[in-house]
Amino acid sequence: MTAGPAGPRGPGEEPWGTVRPFSIKTKLGALVVVSVLITTGLSMIAVHTKTELRFITVFSMIATLLITQFVAHSLTAPLDDMNAVARSISQGDYTRRVREHRRDELGDLAETINVMADELEAQDRQRKELVANVSHELRTPIAGLRAVLENVVDGIAEPDTETMRTALKQTERLGRLVETLLDLSRLDNGVVPLRQRRFEVWPYLSGVLKEANMVAGARGLASNSGSHTRTDVHLHLDVSPPELTAHADPERIHQVVANLIDNAVKHSPPHGRVTLKARRGRQPESLELEVLDEGPGIPRSEWHRVFERFNRGAVRRPHGPGSDGGTGLGLAIARWAVDLHGGRIGVAESERGCRIIVTLPGLSSVPS
Repeated sequence: MTAGPAGPRGPGEEPWGTVRPFSIKTKLGALVVVSVLITTGLSMIAVHTKTELRFITVFSMIATLLITQFVAHSLTAPLDDMNAVARSISQGDYTRRVREHRRDELGDLAETINVMADELEAQDRQRKELVANVSHELRTPIAGLRAVLENVVDGIAEPDTETMRTALKQTERLGRLVETLLDLSRLDNGVVPLRQRRFEVWPYLSGVLKEANMVAGARGLASNSGSHTRTDVHLHLDVSPPELTAHADPERIHQVVANLIDNAVKHSPPHGRVTLKARRGRQPESLELEVLDEGPGIPRSEWHRVFERFNRGAVRRPHGPGSDGGTGLGLAIARWAVDLHGGRIGVAESERGCRIIVTLPGLSSVPS
């Protein structure tokens, strides 16, 4: 590959080819110049004072070695610190940082090592949180199912319809968790291809909402996406114009809409209203979706964390009646499906509740 033209390299970095006043090249050049000046000065002194040349040579070598030793120590000392930090990182300790604050190439290297350590520490923390959250989420339905079955086996409870319905509900929740983890695995591996086609928006979204109502009426039957169990929340669809069409992967968009509706229903007040709007975007066959609920909303300070995995929000009493709390993965999966299309998803300003807007590019180029 050939190098591109010189230009900005990133935040805080200088363009390629820029010579900094404190770079290592500058320091080594200054070392050579100083050594030559010392030798020349001592030689001139020797000529004027008639000092023997061998003494001048010895003095020149000593002075040059002292200066070289000083410069070499200033260059190698931070390398020892970087080596110690890198060794700690390789052993799983991501808490150590390089403390050198220099304005040369070694300073850039120290900053890069610190950034790498920050990212590795964050990934390690997310991995531990993943294990803890998955263990907690799986333990709850398993413990409930075990309690029901133990009561039946011990004769405390009769295997009647209501008891079996409770066991079935726990089993279905366990199935939903497994399906969500499978979606998460596909998200990480990037193995889900897009199968885009043109479709009519009104009948498609109407079917998604109808399915959501059926899932709620069936007390949370397992599905690939969306699993709310509340029947008191009214779902409203607003498509304009009615003949609106879009070009996208219907299955992935189903995940987006179902998870957004599921999240909005969970956060809605009793007998609340969730509105799904669809409008034409700027590009051909593009689509803009909006999901608005009447819940407590999301604080602006939490907007950047809404689509993180296992994030359930920081609002008080975030889930309405009949909600099991969820896994905190629905919005992360929705963002993944939107990113596959090259679109955008985010929280927007709203006078009441939470308002999430999705923009799909339609026939514009989608990253492969």
